[in-house]
Amino acid sequence: MASEDQGVDLLWGSRDKPARPPRLALTVDRIAAAAIEVADAEGLGAVSMQQVAARLDVTKMALYRHVASKAELVAVMIESAVGEPPDLRSVPGGWRPGLVRWAELMRRTWQRHPWLPAATTGERLTGPREVGWTESAVATLDGTGLDGGERMDAVFLLSGHIRNTQSAATAGTQPWTAEKRLRTILHDHRDRFPALHEAARSIDDEPRDNGWRFGLGRILDGLEVLIATRRNPTA
Repeated sequence: MASEDQGVDLLWGSRDKPARPPRLALTVDRIAAAAIEVADAEGLGAVSMQQVAARLDVTKMALYRHVASKAELVAVMIESAVGEPPDLRSVPGGWRPGLVRWAELMRRTWQRHPWLPAATTGERLTGPREVGWTESAVATLDGTGLDGGERMDAVFLLSGHIRNTQSAATAGTQPWTAEKRLRTILHDHRDRFPALHEAARSIDDEPRDNGWRFGLGRILDGLEVLIATRRNPTA
């Protein structure tokens, strides 16, 4: 419990107060930045206290004065990498353009840091920036007639769609959309896979987005129907 409390204080408390007198100007933000550089270049699995310490030219013990464990290190990495949550109040057009903007910004963030989708799953410590992203999206649905659970579910659904359409997460699931060779194989075996051959035959050579734009539109279409029902239940 003490370690968990320390992690909460690390994410939600002030970053300005060092655990001990400063040494080599080492801060939580510098540690997070160094770890993010490793993860961006080599993946989250390559991040270790030893490698981050070496990048900062300090000892592992120096890191432990600021970050008590690998879990805390990943938590501060996430909090730093996601950045400040967007203010969607100025987005014109209501809830739908607001959620489109939110989803696009989150997707860009995850594309800049491909390790984030895997790092942001399961039970873990979360900080105010990450919570703020969810707050921003849920607030966009205020006044739609959806209840609190439905607004949360809508944001969860959008987050899952972003996660599932990241190129790293879906690599290999739709190879026929990108490789002419595999489309040729489908053509040669069109009697066995007639529907897939017919669908793939109409695909041009432009890079696909793993259903990102299509899926986003369909999710928002469904929400629009539900919101219309809430606003006019007798229609």
